[in-house]
Parts: sequence; C-alpha cells; structure tokens
Amino acid sequence: MSSRYQQSESMLERALKTVPLGSQTFSKSRTQYPFGVSPYFIARGQGSHVWDVDGNEYVDFISSLASLTLGHGDPQVNQAVREQLDDGVIFSLPHPLEMQVAEKLVEMVPCAEMVRFGKNGSDATAGAVRVARAFTGRDRIAVCGYHGWQDWYIGSTARNLGVPKAVSALTHGWAYNDIQSLDKLFKEFPGQFAAVIMEPMNVSEPQPGFLEAVKALAHQHGALLVFDETITGFRYHNGGAQALFGVTPDLATFGKGLANGYPVSAVAGRADVMRLMEEVFFSFTFGGETLSLAAALATMNKLQAEPVVETLYRQGEKVLTFLRGYIDELGAADFLSLAGNPTWSFLLIKDTERYSTWELKTLFMQEMLANGILTFGTHNMSYAHSDQDLEKLFSAYRLTLPKLVDAVRHGTLQDLLHCKPLEPLFKVR
Repeated sequence: MSSRYQQSESMLERALKTVPLGSQTFSKSRTQYPFGVSPYFIARGQGSHVWDVDGNEYVDFISSLASLTLGHGDPQVNQAVREQLDDGVIFSLPHPLEMQVAEKLVEMVPCAEMVRFGKNGSDATAGAVRVARAFTGRDRIAVCGYHGWQDWYIGSTARNLGVPKAVSALTHGWAYNDIQSLDKLFKEFPGQFAAVIMEPMNVSEPQPGFLEAVKALAHQHGALLVFDETITGFRYHNGGAQALFGVTPDLATFGKGLANGYPVSAVAGRADVMRLMEEVFFSFTFGGETLSLAAALATMNKLQAEPVVETLYRQGEKVLTFLRGYIDELGAADFLSLAGNPTWSFLLIKDTERYSTWELKTLFMQEMLANGILTFGTHNMSYAHSDQDLEKLFSAYRLTLPKLVDAVRHGTLQDLLHCKPLEPLFKVR
C-alpha cells in the first residue's frame, strides 16, 4: 500500500465489499485509475481544487465529469440552495421553480419551446428517444456519440450485458463528420428511423455544413434531430452548441452544467413534439426536487450575468496554446495530439511501436496525479480555474511529458511505472 494514497486504498478495499467497482459511476471507478498511484476518494472541493481522503490537494481538471462550469461550492449557487432548503425539498404539488427554470431554458436555448426535467443525462436522452418514437410512430434510432446507460443506447455498445438483443437491434451507430454513413442507414432501413441523436461536438469540430446536412437528411427521411447537449450545453455557449454552430434541432437534452453539478437534467424542444409528454410516460418523483432546480436557476442566471463561458474559452485556449508548443518542443507529435473545444479539450495518446495507449496513459496519470493535477487526459474547464492553476498544470506537464517521451524513445516505461498498467476500457467516444 502506497503511503501517499493509504486512506484511499484502504477505503477502496472496504467499499468493494458493498459497492460493485467501489463507485456509483463507471468513470470514477478503479477501472479508470491505476492502483498504487491514484486516489480513489475525494473528501472535499472548493473552487478549482479538491482534496482526497489522504489530504492530498489537486487542481481539478475533470470537474466532476464536466458537470461543473462554475467550480466547486459556487457561492451564488450555494446560497440559492440554502434558501430553498428552508422552504422544503420536495412537495405533493409542483413548486414554482419547475416553471421558472423551464422559462429560463426557453429564454436561453434556441430549440426550447417546452421543457421536462429528469435527474441524469440518461433520463433526458431516454425521454427524448421515447417521445421521438411516439411522435413519428417509428422504432429505429441513429446514434453518434455517448448517450448514457439506458438499454436503448448502451445495448449498441460493448457494454451491452443484460440488454435484450431485440432492443439493441433498434439502435444504429454512424460516424461523426461522415454524412454518407448516416445516409447509408436511411437507405438500409427506409421509413423506419424515429430520430437521429448526436453529440453536436465532442472530440472533433463539425466540418462546414455537416450539422446542417444531418438536419436536412433527418427531416428528408421523416426523422427528428436530437442534440445531446449533456456536456456542450451551458459550456460551449449559453444556448448550447446549437447556438454556437447555428443549427437548431427538434429536441435537445441537457444535464451536467445545467445546475453546476446538482442532479437535474432536461428534455427541451419543439412544442408540438414536447406536448406528447402529456401521453408519453416520463415521470419522476424527484423530477421537481427543488434544491437542484434552485441550483439550476442560480447557475443560469450567473451564466447570463457574468463572462462564464468567455472565461472557459480564454483559459482553455491558454492550455491548448501551451500544449501545442510543448508537444512540438519535445518532438512528440507522432504520439501526442490535441482535440476538442477549448472548454473541454483532450490530450490524445496514441499507440506506439513499443507501448499501447493504455500503458502510456498509466504513466501519464501516475505523474500528473503525483504532481497535484486531477486529470485523465481531459481539460474540463471551470470558471474557477485561475492563471495560477494553469501554471501548476503546465509545471506538471513539464515534469510528465518528458517521461512519456523518454519511455517511447528509449523503452524505459517499465522502469518509470510504479504500478500495473491500466487495462483496455470501454470507450464512450
């Protein structure tokens, strides 16, 4: 047991007795963090920093899986939640906040005419798919990106254990920036697609005209277009990626940054489609839970009042500028590259002749964590990330990336690693 992570490893051993994988979330579990060189439990967070149960401090560039746009413990959001807590959390009739947050979403998001709330992004995408099927009278769904844990989507991936094959068979993947791959699906199953659901952007920028072509093709074949904005919403733009790219879908789903990490999600879209939610069963005891709705309203108000998104872009672009220059300086562009939006960017590590992506990523995480940076290769920016935080990130990269280069050029990975390499994992994008 390593001394730096002694409490984390002890807690993991205990948690595994009662919690599968030791975590409620796959992306937070031991599958993602190499044993012996990683923390497994966080005790608290404030702003852009978190502290693990061993007392180690990190600058947080995972930002709770990109759900924090403002940072941990934002004062305005906390105050709104405290005030609402005094009035109550859940009631036997709707609270006015349900209407007020829906109105704010309609105000901010181009496609939003009516809104329904869930708790997770997966609730929202499943609701959008169900109402699209009801509206069109069709069953098949074309997917591009990651859309959550529900049967309709996850059954089409490698993580399909427990999903009936009849359900999996109705979901069809297609390739981003490849309109022909979508056209092929429509031709293979004419008149059968209820919806095209996609992340409007994740790793790659949309090519000019691509999103417009997707919308036109979907409508040509009688299908609805759904943007899964669980991450891009309230991060890429106050109105989501649809506002940034100027393409309005029929429906969109939101979560994560909608309430700065509080558990609420939303399906929003055309009124003629959304009114079917009166018949389609999409109903939650906690769909109108008021603490998360108070957090959502406070978050959206702050997004409108302060330069939140502009700051995410400005700070995120500093990260990309540094890394572009440093990767070139190290002569490492053959296996290191960058992708994504400045607010949600990725350091990509490719397989090399000697080592796999997973072996190199293990070394990367070992060193970044040891140098006080919580990351697994993404830069999920928050409003709280300061220039001092970025300097700490750059310092960690200056210590870490030369070790990756040395491992690749001289075959020293085994000498540098203090743990077993990560195993190949289910990739969501």
